[in-house]
Amino acid sequence: MAFSIPVRVYIEDTDAGGIVYYVNYLKYMERARTELLRALGYDKPAILEGGQLLVVHSAQISYRRPARLDDALGVTADVARLARTYVEFEQRVWRGNDLLCEGLIRVACVSGERMKPSAMPKDLHENVARWCEQHQEQTD
Repeated sequence: MAFSIPVRVYIEDTDAGGIVYYVNYLKYMERARTELLRALGYDKPAILEGGQLLVVHSAQISYRRPARLDDALGVTADVARLARTYVEFEQRVWRGNDLLCEGLIRVACVSGERMKPSAMPKDLHENVARWCEQHQEQTD
């Protein structure tokens, strides 16, 4: 089972037609990734020790159905791939059993000073790898 957070759709999330504006799904996914890293012990997950940063490198998003004002959503984050300098998250936005949106988000580790790719801190890489192993055991 993937890491999940609840999200309620507020008026500020919707367009004039009362449906969630497309970019807000990315915000919901950002919250889920942040909370997953927070659960792993990182209180400011985007800013790492030594001045390194976690930044979104790329996003592939597929929209299936609209969310609407006051909907209760579930937003998941699962690690699809862990590499030395990045993590790919497989993410979904659900309303009950209805899949509304899904995406593959690559988050890269960069040096804050040069904004060039950088190896993730060893403890972060190990903690994410451990979470992946535990998650795999739960799904087997």
